[in-house]
Amino acid sequence: MINLQQFTFNPYQENTYVLYDETGECVIIDPGMYEGFEQNQLVSFIKEKGLTPVLLLNTHCHLDHVLGNKFVFDQWGLKPQFHRGELILLHRVVSYAPQMGFNYQVSPGPEVFLEETGTVSFGNSELELIFAPGHSPAHLCFYAKQENFLIGGDVLFFRSIGRTDLPGGNHQQLIESIKTNIFALPDDCEVFPGHGPSTTIGYEKVNNPFLVG
Repeated sequence: MINLQQFTFNPYQENTYVLYDETGECVIIDPGMYEGFEQNQLVSFIKEKGLTPVLLLNTHCHLDHVLGNKFVFDQWGLKPQFHRGELILLHRVVSYAPQMGFNYQVSPGPEVFLEETGTVSFGNSELELIFAPGHSPAHLCFYAKQENFLIGGDVLFFRSIGRTDLPGGNHQQLIESIKTNIFALPDDCEVFPGHGPSTTIGYEKVNNPFLVG
């Protein structure tokens, strides 16, 4: 059984997730911590629960979702895993982070790339990969099938969708990703996005102004 803990970090109010099961192994997804107190929050939670981080996953590689990659690597020796198509975005962060006012600690590069489909495993659990480009060139979402929830990154939000005006964004592609790949999930699937509150597939099918009609 996968348990989920959400943190909201950095000036962009990005949602960072820790998933863990009864084995004590855990996955850190989109570590956005920037300030020292945010780093301490994550470490304290992992220590209190007696967890062992075994995977660092990025849905995509925009600045706010990778700010904590270097910290996770320094703490637990984990290198990020994401789709190869996001690598160009990760490399760009170094050049634009200072313009955004961030003292960016450069993320290590991945040793393992994720595919468009398949699974990643930790403990007794697994997450299905769902490819959903549009907000970024090769965005991935992570679906916990047994528990029926999705770590959605910046694809689908409560009554909204991800921005497509950033480099690598494509509005039509994002709409198609959501309608074809994300809306294929059960209506009662809970979506935990990269920003803001959670929602469900069924609710967004009916109420999301970007997707209705």
